[in-house]
Amino acid sequence: MTCSSEKLEEYDLIIANVNLIDGTGSEIKTGVNVYIKENIIESINSNKIQQKENVIDGSNKYIIPGLFDSHVHISNYQDEFPKLIHFGVTSIFVTGGKIATNDYYSQMRDLANQDSIPAPRVYHTSQIFTVEGKHPSYANLSGDWRDGENIYFISDTLQIEQLVKQVALKPIKGIKLVIEDGVQPPFSERIEQTIINKINDEALKNGTRIFAHISDNVELKMALDAGIYNFVHFTGVDIDSMYDKQLIEQIRGKRVSWITTLMLDKSMIYPNHPEWVSSELLGIYGVQNFKNLTNPLFKFRAEESIQYYKDNYSFENPTLKEIVQFQVDDIKMLTEIGVNMVSGTDSGNPFILPGYSIHEEMQLLELGGMDRMKIIEMTTRNAARMLNVSDRLGTIEVGKLADLVLLDKNPLDSIENTLSINLVVKNGKIQKRINN
Repeated sequence: MTCSSEKLEEYDLIIANVNLIDGTGSEIKTGVNVYIKENIIESINSNKIQQKENVIDGSNKYIIPGLFDSHVHISNYQDEFPKLIHFGVTSIFVTGGKIATNDYYSQMRDLANQDSIPAPRVYHTSQIFTVEGKHPSYANLSGDWRDGENIYFISDTLQIEQLVKQVALKPIKGIKLVIEDGVQPPFSERIEQTIINKINDEALKNGTRIFAHISDNVELKMALDAGIYNFVHFTGVDIDSMYDKQLIEQIRGKRVSWITTLMLDKSMIYPNHPEWVSSELLGIYGVQNFKNLTNPLFKFRAEESIQYYKDNYSFENPTLKEIVQFQVDDIKMLTEIGVNMVSGTDSGNPFILPGYSIHEEMQLLELGGMDRMKIIEMTTRNAARMLNVSDRLGTIEVGKLADLVLLDKNPLDSIENTLSINLVVKNGKIQKRINN
């Protein structure tokens, strides 16, 4: 939809003469105008602008779709939502958590459904499905996990039918199922295959789907054998094109969506790199968020992580590039066979910051050799596809909701330039950023 001219003052916002990276994978378009009326992108063209007010000069600037962080855990949405918007994250996917009760999900959605107070759009899974005594609750010494509130403990297959039916009535994007056996020894037993199969079967019957939490090739195969094709972590999986041909064939041609979470690897070694914490980050997040940089326990965990890569990958002195390189190689291979790879951070864990860390995630993908245009797609269009909202979000196209980020520098020159944020638009309205 284009027009040769527009009535004076017809549009609520025009971003004029801007360089457009629309998120579809198309080449950059230079010198275009993006016209917004109410909350919709009404037109994109290069015509002469007649309107005088509500026009932003986009000369020498770059516009991309609003960013998605597709794996977050929110502990204080009043504090974290403004930070997400500040860094251009206009949509988030919350994958359960210790405070992810139905009431808390509802509070987040209510705040997300307005435009005056900075808040991203909120999509989420159900509470976690698992079996009592298994990950993540197997070491539930603090009692943080409460059956029926923030987690569902499956006792047998007979329970599953009614529970899935009940949960599927909620405004969820799918059921969060934890197959993983734990993050460190002592590991729990994995969930039995019959339970995994039954949960997925009942999810499909009730018009929903499973988002599986996996951490290795064994758990990936268990999920695929059950017919599950949405995965909330890539970290821990290592697919060898020579030896894992059966896994690759199980994935090929299926509608698989897979969230990256490479930030888990970077977060583990943050204590070894205090230079990563800039004065700007300290100003936005506060010293409290980085207090554990000098904590002996976190220093020990960093050394354990380094030792793991020495022992398992024969890295003499593992660098961040070496840690992510083989994973990004796999991500590129999976992209080539049709997997919908999606950027996500697992924010809520130490040193993974709501808002900023999605830019770190993109930088890790670039460090491993991922094409910059593909990285932008992974953080916009691909996320919208996974969440079944690509009819209205994820790309800058006529008829879609106006979630946009205006940048001062070209992200196709360096993905770090996604941090050169000039302004953020959500639902057609310019959002207030921190300290502006």
